[in-house]
Amino acid sequence: MQNECKRKTMELLAPAGGPEQLTAAVLCGADAVYFGAGNFNARRNAQNFELESLGETVSFCHLHGVAVHLTVNTLVFDRELPAAMETVRAACKAGVDALIVQDLGLARLIGLAAPDMPIHASTQMSLHNPSGVRLLEGFGYARAVLGREMSAEEIRQVSRQTSLELEAFVHGALCMCLSGQCYLSAVAGERSGNRGMCAQPCRLPFYEKSPQRCGLSLKDMSLFSKIEQLAQAGICSLKIEGRMKRPEYVAAAVTAGRAALAGEKPDLASLQSVFSRSGFTDGYFTGRLGPDMFGTRQKEDVTAASPALLKELSRLYAKETGRVGVCARMEIHGGEPLLLALSDCDGNRAESVGDAPEAARAKETTEEMVRQSLGKLGATPYHLEQAAISIDSGLAVPVSELNRLRREAVDALSAMRSRCLPVAYSLPALPNLPRSDASQTPALWVRLAYAGQLDRPLWQKAQRIILPLDQLAALPVTGWEEKLVAQLPPMLFDEEALTQQLTACREKGVRHVMTGNLGGILPAQELGMQVIGDFGLNVTNVQSLLRLKEMGLAAATLSIEMPMVDCTAMPPVLPRGIFAYGRLPLMTVRNCPAAAESSCRGCQGFRVMRDRRNAPFVVDCGGRRDGGHSYGAQIYNHLPLYLADRLRECRGLDFLTLYFTDESSAQAADIFAEYQQGGRREGITRGLYYRHVK
Repeated sequence: MQNECKRKTMELLAPAGGPEQLTAAVLCGADAVYFGAGNFNARRNAQNFELESLGETVSFCHLHGVAVHLTVNTLVFDRELPAAMETVRAACKAGVDALIVQDLGLARLIGLAAPDMPIHASTQMSLHNPSGVRLLEGFGYARAVLGREMSAEEIRQVSRQTSLELEAFVHGALCMCLSGQCYLSAVAGERSGNRGMCAQPCRLPFYEKSPQRCGLSLKDMSLFSKIEQLAQAGICSLKIEGRMKRPEYVAAAVTAGRAALAGEKPDLASLQSVFSRSGFTDGYFTGRLGPDMFGTRQKEDVTAASPALLKELSRLYAKETGRVGVCARMEIHGGEPLLLALSDCDGNRAESVGDAPEAARAKETTEEMVRQSLGKLGATPYHLEQAAISIDSGLAVPVSELNRLRREAVDALSAMRSRCLPVAYSLPALPNLPRSDASQTPALWVRLAYAGQLDRPLWQKAQRIILPLDQLAALPVTGWEEKLVAQLPPMLFDEEALTQQLTACREKGVRHVMTGNLGGILPAQELGMQVIGDFGLNVTNVQSLLRLKEMGLAAATLSIEMPMVDCTAMPPVLPRGIFAYGRLPLMTVRNCPAAAESSCRGCQGFRVMRDRRNAPFVVDCGGRRDGGHSYGAQIYNHLPLYLADRLRECRGLDFLTLYFTDESSAQAADIFAEYQQGGRREGITRGLYYRHVK
């Protein structure tokens, strides 16, 4: 079961935001590249590639021995699924090597239409523990791109329990938030990071005390010095971030990666000069979290990328570097046609044939002369690894003929290497699904941040009462256990502790679990508990809902980025609800920004950070006094989402969850009553339910 990866087999995976970046990645030595084509990739603002020319792009990469991973890694609404599948069809036709996917529903359709196409689980699926990876392994995924927040030991724990290929970021930008769990850009400006349009508001000032501090901006990561540890941890692919970066950055990063893989010292100085945010960090991988991980783009960072440096880096990909090794066999015998065969490591073999050689009149052709001719591969993707030459004495072959044979064989081999090898694609007819009942009044569920918010009216009237797992595990038996739901932490690293707390809940009669993390599903199910999906699972289409049903979930919360009209129209293939009240969790972070600015001492779990407009954002680390390192801290919107005056528009859903954070028990009871009877409040937001999310 254990996934072992030796250093010599590790893949160096490079970003390509456009054609020039692709050339830089390929010619500087990447083993694989990843890029987007069309509108369903997480860097829609990059230059990207056209679907119409995707085949040519893949051919160029395959000619040079470079695999292509196409990013189809955004969340997709139901109305967009046909177009997204056209992107998949084009990828299959072009013969890409793998698709990187975030959306559970899109992955489900790809499995139906193109079962032979490898699917890589995007880092936006927030995978941090063995159970999350094992869950996807059971659904046919080929690789998991692990979260950037993991330590070496945590990666090792995953590797020991899966045979799935594991990919990890080795260099590039660090998002403050877990990938796939950030809604800050969408809420602030309707530009969703989950849909490829992140505006990076996190790089602007956010602070607890100092208004100049950018408390949500981390330095870029660099783990090129940790290659051996990554290999020992079970990583098979080293991913460089940077599809929005210039080609010189790609060249510098790939060159540094190749040096590190060769056991040499990488040129991190040039890499830092071409792009950094106050230097680099390895804090997550080494477990050294804290203030040193934070950084911003300074004037000196910008000016370090001098014209001279950029020109020097551009030379790295100015011409062919001959990375593909070939073996040659040359037959020169009297009375027989000349024969040259070239073969590569992928099993391709090309031949060229010439006339029979003549007897030498002056200077005969020697083995060394043939070898020199075969080695003239400078303007091609090839280099000569070995040559087997069988030549009779006393024969002469013109150099021009040797060169012709070489060129002809090279052209034939290149045609073989760059030919399109399509992946079979055939999407079967999908069954009709039930319609939503527009007259249905949804039940009210209550999610509390701490047990002290709970009073008798909520006990009696709420259909479900959701409490954090650690608090529920320590709560005395109440007699209301059939209503109780254990809310799992947003980040799940320690499965042993998770199982212990789940067991404690189950033993007192709690039978339901809510999780927004794929890694929480199997541990709960293995204890016989029913799992409810939280909004962090990012359900934006009915295919995702069907996939969760196949995973055995009992109900699911739809994405907070969906329009209300789409939420209520979602076919009821599984009981589904929405986040209907509360401060929206805009970020889930491992390195608590408040703890980074001041001590955790005395923290009761709630702190306040402000943005450049002085709006207060609540930071909740659950009072665990570890800066959110173990369970994750969450940053909440400064305005509560409120729908009690628009309940009629919520009909058709199965449940509405009222999400209480810093409200008192009396305030929670008042708000609950408003959702029963209708109400109206000022200073609220509708979230994204009535806005157009790009």
